[in-house]
Amino acid sequence: MSAADGAPRTGAPPWPRIAHALAPAGVYLGVRAVGVAVLALMAGPRLVAELTSWDAAWLLAIAEHGYAGVPADMLDAFGRHTPETPLGFFPGYPALVAAVGLLTGGNLVVAGLLVAAAAGVAAAYALTAIGELVPGGSRRAGLLLTALFGATPMSVVLSMAYTEALFCALAAWALVGVLRERWLLAGLCAAGAGLVRPTASAVVGAVGLAALAAVLARRGGLRPWLGGALATTGLLGYLGWVAARTGAPDGWFRIQRTGWGWYLDGGAATLRYLGGVLTAGERLFDAVTVVGLVGSLVLLGLAIVQRVPWPLVVYGALVVLPVWATAGLMNAKLRLLVPAFVLLVPIATGLARRRAGTAVAVVAAAALASAWFGGYALTIWRYGI
Repeated sequence: MSAADGAPRTGAPPWPRIAHALAPAGVYLGVRAVGVAVLALMAGPRLVAELTSWDAAWLLAIAEHGYAGVPADMLDAFGRHTPETPLGFFPGYPALVAAVGLLTGGNLVVAGLLVAAAAGVAAAYALTAIGELVPGGSRRAGLLLTALFGATPMSVVLSMAYTEALFCALAAWALVGVLRERWLLAGLCAAGAGLVRPTASAVVGAVGLAALAAVLARRGGLRPWLGGALATTGLLGYLGWVAARTGAPDGWFRIQRTGWGWYLDGGAATLRYLGGVLTAGERLFDAVTVVGLVGSLVLLGLAIVQRVPWPLVVYGALVVLPVWATAGLMNAKLRLLVPAFVLLVPIATGLARRRAGTAVAVVAAAALASAWFGGYALTIWRYGI
């Protein structure tokens, strides 16, 4: 990398090179540190309990006991527990937490939070690369994209024992693989994402279509074929395993509907929710959720207008549209938008062209607002996230 790209010249003193190499991690951890610090002020001695609440309790229980050993007093959204209930959670994150737990003396809480932190840093490097690779991108745009990702409204989940940080790391690196046409990287990361969250359908779709485009353009030989096929293995493998376990081809989808209340309805429930909030809503969380939902469509349109690379747009659309099109816990929809990080690309590239002071002020304001809202979501809001 040349000095024009923002990297120190070869032969320069080592500290600038070290700072350059650590910048993505520093930016991400700095923003998230603000969020955790504000949460600590609001939660007090319950900080760790809040960081391992809601879905985190299920994920840590699966990491400790496996699917068959989850305690019977852990109930689904309707107050039930069946042998199939835990299967609604994908295995990638709990398996990784269990593995890291071997290094933490069996302390799975520490392991879960370490996995989330390390995955967030991995995502930061991928996001910085995406910011450099898009048209009009730069190192500054990449770092701003990383900062904005760490400061989204529900970015508190990136510091919790949740799947979001790990999924976003794998998804972002898969997209880096697509942009660089490194199909093995793209396929492997998409396959890994398919073991972490159902949102992996967006990654699989983006990687698969990009690989198909490369095949049709006769680029890359057999590698796009391999990457595209590999991308499907994680998601289809887990859904197939649940189907075999439950004896129903749509086993995982049945668990989601009957146990957790999630199912495709074309957006009817979301529109009813928006209408209710806009006409009679009184709760801040609901108001921010509506802004986030509407904002996601605005940002998707902006990404299209500004000609963000089409695989990124496809990925963003396949994250956002199912959030709109599913019935379920409306309070969780803001969290489900966290993986739509590609929609922040136009903001990051626009800020990168502004004065440094303006960019820093915007990021600082976003980080502080996100920090307070994350604390509010965990310590004041009484419902699930």
